[in-house]
Amino acid sequence: MPTTAKAIAASSAKVPLAPASIARREVGPTDVEFDILYCGVCHSDLHTARNEWAAWPTVYPCVPGHEIVGRVTKVGSKVTRFKAGDLAAVGCMVDSCGSCPSCQEGLEQYCDVGGTIFTYNSGDPHKTAPVTYGGYSQKIVVTEKFVLHVSDKLDLAAVAPLLCAGVTLYSPLKHWGAGPGKKVGIVGLGGLGHMGVKFAHAFGAKTVLFTTSPSKIEDGKRLGADEVVVSKNADEMAKHARSLDLIVNTVAASHDLDPFLDLLKRDGTLVLVGAPEHPHPSPGVFNLIFARRSLAGSGIGGILETQEMLDYCAEKGIVSDIELIKPDYINTAYERMIKGDVKYRFVIDMKAL
Repeated sequence: MPTTAKAIAASSAKVPLAPASIARREVGPTDVEFDILYCGVCHSDLHTARNEWAAWPTVYPCVPGHEIVGRVTKVGSKVTRFKAGDLAAVGCMVDSCGSCPSCQEGLEQYCDVGGTIFTYNSGDPHKTAPVTYGGYSQKIVVTEKFVLHVSDKLDLAAVAPLLCAGVTLYSPLKHWGAGPGKKVGIVGLGGLGHMGVKFAHAFGAKTVLFTTSPSKIEDGKRLGADEVVVSKNADEMAKHARSLDLIVNTVAASHDLDPFLDLLKRDGTLVLVGAPEHPHPSPGVFNLIFARRSLAGSGIGGILETQEMLDYCAEKGIVSDIELIKPDYINTAYERMIKGDVKYRFVIDMKAL
């Protein structure tokens, strides 16, 4: 029989999030149940809670949260990788079809049949609720394959954002070969961008941060940027024309991409990871044609890559810069997040629920 858990939920797009009670399924043979200790706050949470993505309508009640760290309380009879008392984590996915080429290659986020089950607001295959409910809650039950190991060497609250913000930058930087001898740009210094700067620097690439805010120059350098460019300054931008191998754009607001395409070398790539509410203006075709440049997108990472990223962070001592908040602060946190008033990720102390 399903059990109940305390949660923070949106009941519609127009009202603040509020305490709620939700159903969690009974632990099955391949399931892991854990108490949630910390949950990061992603811009996707806000977009979904407020039903701002037309391509992904929100089903209410909505319980956001996909940057989840906790401690295992119960495991199913066929579970082999976890036991009660272990630390555990869940990111943006809790299941997938498992049989298509992408899933077979460990790229469940790109499931070829649309079978990825996201941590919240996806149809619940177990029929415990109309949709999956995320980490703004007391506990969660997830099939073992989608549960990740977390090192106790790191601050667990600061580990939570690695489950989305971390792997969202780690994956494209690895895929497009960021490393020694490469010049890599990160656009935007927010929850995603600050992880991009940390990873690009750790991988050994010459790292250039692009920001609209002069106030972020000092912080960008502290986080590992070799150079910080104020992107509103045309002269500063021009100094980097045709010089970057890779740019990862984290900005989740519609804006002109052409100034960044201008900065790419021949065969360079601009990768979009920020998901804006409204589409970007279409970039100029000649910017692509005359330097054989690529415009690409990247979404989170598969389960194997996410575990690889967590292990790398444990080895290198990399975590997110966070502000820890109580559950009842979430609506204020959303308003501050819209203003960019956080360095650089809110994390909810779910123990306080």
